Amino acid sequence: MKPMDSHAAVITVIGHDTIGIIAKVSAVLAANNVNIKDITQTILEEIFTMIMFVDMSKSNIDIKELADKLEALGSEIGLSIRIQNASLFNAMHRI
Repeated sequence: MKPMDSHAAVITVIGHDTIGIIAKVSAVLAANNVNIKDITQTILEEIFTMIMFVDMSKSNIDIKELADKLEALGSEIGLSIRIQNASLFNAMHRI
Protein backbone atom coordinates (compact mmCIF):
# COMPACT_ATOMS: atom_id res chain seq x y z
CA MET A 1 0.00 0.00 0.00
CA LYS A 2 1.32 3.44 -1.00
CA PRO A 3 2.06 5.86 1.89
CA MET A 4 -0.40 8.72 2.33
CA ASP A 5 0.65 12.27 1.37
CA SER A 6 1.27 14.29 4.55
CA HIS A 7 -0.89 17.10 3.13
CA ALA A 8 -3.90 14.85 2.56
CA ALA A 9 -6.84 15.12 4.94
CA VAL A 10 -10.30 13.65 5.40
CA ILE A 11 -13.29 15.83 6.27
CA THR A 12 -16.51 14.30 7.60
CA VAL A 13 -19.82 16.16 7.75
CA ILE A 14 -22.91 14.76 9.46
CA GLY A 15 -26.23 16.36 10.38
CA HIS A 16 -29.75 17.18 9.28
CA ASP A 17 -30.00 17.92 5.58
CA THR A 18 -30.37 21.54 4.58
CA ILE A 19 -29.77 23.59 1.46
CA GLY A 20 -26.20 24.71 0.80
CA ILE A 21 -24.12 22.37 2.97
CA ILE A 22 -21.66 21.45 0.23
CA ALA A 23 -21.41 25.07 -0.93
CA LYS A 24 -20.70 26.38 2.58
CA VAL A 25 -18.06 23.77 3.39
CA SER A 26 -16.47 24.21 -0.04
CA ALA A 27 -16.37 28.00 0.44
CA VAL A 28 -14.32 27.61 3.65
CA LEU A 29 -11.95 25.25 1.86
CA ALA A 30 -11.57 27.52 -1.19
CA ALA A 31 -10.94 30.58 0.99
CA ASN A 32 -8.01 28.70 2.56
CA ASN A 33 -6.56 27.20 -0.65
CA VAL A 34 -7.62 23.64 0.18
CA ASN A 35 -8.28 21.50 -2.89
CA ILE A 36 -11.09 18.93 -2.88
CA LYS A 37 -9.72 15.75 -4.47
CA ASP A 38 -12.77 13.51 -3.93
CA ILE A 39 -16.19 13.86 -2.39
CA THR A 40 -19.05 11.53 -1.58
CA GLN A 41 -22.33 12.44 0.03
CA THR A 42 -25.65 10.84 0.72
CA ILE A 43 -28.81 11.46 2.66
CA LEU A 44 -30.03 8.72 4.99
CA GLU A 45 -33.52 9.38 6.38
CA GLU A 46 -32.97 13.19 6.32
CA ILE A 47 -29.47 12.83 7.80
CA PHE A 48 -26.83 14.33 5.52
CA THR A 49 -23.46 12.56 5.45
CA MET A 50 -20.42 13.64 3.46
CA ILE A 51 -16.79 12.59 3.27
CA MET A 52 -14.25 14.75 1.47
CA PHE A 53 -10.66 13.86 0.64
CA VAL A 54 -8.67 17.10 0.41
CA ASP A 55 -5.17 18.32 -0.40
CA MET A 56 -3.81 20.95 1.99
CA SER A 57 -0.39 21.35 0.30
CA LYS A 58 -1.20 24.91 -0.85
CA SER A 59 -3.28 25.91 2.17
CA ASN A 60 -2.51 29.19 3.86
CA ILE A 61 -3.38 27.75 7.32
CA ASP A 62 -2.55 24.56 9.20
CA ILE A 63 -4.94 21.68 9.88
CA LYS A 64 -5.72 22.87 13.44
CA GLU A 65 -6.79 26.32 12.22
CA LEU A 66 -8.87 24.75 9.47
CA ALA A 67 -10.44 22.37 12.00
CA ASP A 68 -11.45 25.38 14.11
CA LYS A 69 -13.01 27.14 11.10
CA LEU A 70 -14.91 24.02 10.04
CA GLU A 71 -16.10 23.37 13.59
CA ALA A 72 -17.34 26.98 13.83
CA LEU A 73 -19.22 26.57 10.54
CA GLY A 74 -20.70 23.32 11.82
CA SER A 75 -21.91 25.02 14.99
CA GLU A 76 -23.42 27.83 12.93
CA ILE A 77 -25.39 25.50 10.63
CA GLY A 78 -26.07 22.63 13.04
CA LEU A 79 -23.65 20.01 11.69
CA SER A 80 -20.72 17.99 12.94
CA ILE A 81 -17.72 18.86 10.73
CA ARG A 82 -14.37 17.22 11.49
CA ILE A 83 -11.02 17.05 9.72
CA GLN A 84 -8.16 14.61 10.25
CA ASN A 85 -4.86 13.98 8.56
CA ALA A 86 -5.56 11.16 6.09
CA SER A 87 -2.77 8.95 7.50
CA LEU A 88 -4.26 9.23 10.99
CA PHE A 89 -7.77 8.61 9.64
CA ASN A 90 -6.58 5.47 7.82
CA ALA A 91 -4.70 4.16 10.87
CA MET A 92 -7.77 4.64 13.10
CA HIS A 93 -10.08 2.87 10.65
CA ARG A 94 -7.82 -0.01 9.63
CA ILE A 95 -9.17 -3.45 10.45
